[in-house]
Amino acid sequence: MQMQSKTGPASAGPIFDVAARITGAATGLVLVALVSLVCLEALLRGGFNYSLGFAEELTGYGVVFMTFFGAALSLRRNAMFQVHFLLDTWPEGTRRWLIRAFVLIALVICVILIWKTKDLTLSSFSRGKFAPTVLRTPLWIPQIILPAGFSVLAFFLVEKLLLTFRKSEET
Repeated sequence: MQMQSKTGPASAGPIFDVAARITGAATGLVLVALVSLVCLEALLRGGFNYSLGFAEELTGYGVVFMTFFGAALSLRRNAMFQVHFLLDTWPEGTRRWLIRAFVLIALVICVILIWKTKDLTLSSFSRGKFAPTVLRTPLWIPQIILPAGFSVLAFFLVEKLLLTFRKSEET
């Protein structure tokens, strides 16, 4: 199954490695932007009694981005919560089928959520809805994070499924 090597997580191919690097870079940039914005807001509030008004809105969007894309990277690195004491009691073949079933169920859920959040985004776009905030952000802009995040998560679920068909290096 997915073995950790000294260079990183097991890979089902170079396309998954490139996608992971792009996702990691985007997530890293958003994290740097979030930390910078929060530090600037704290400095301005504490030192000059001034607020950027829009910082809370942008950090909210950034947190949503980090949640989805970070979860996808965690899935790829096999770092998400797992119930090892139950899974490890099963024989290797049974364990592979359980993981495949989990991945297939998760993929179906992701596809449904991609579809529904895409509809929400397109609805906001077609109706011209704006956030009731200082920036008056068109709602489709932050909402596009949802189908994009579910898509990246589904992409790495496909990789996880492909990896279950590899011979185990443990035996």
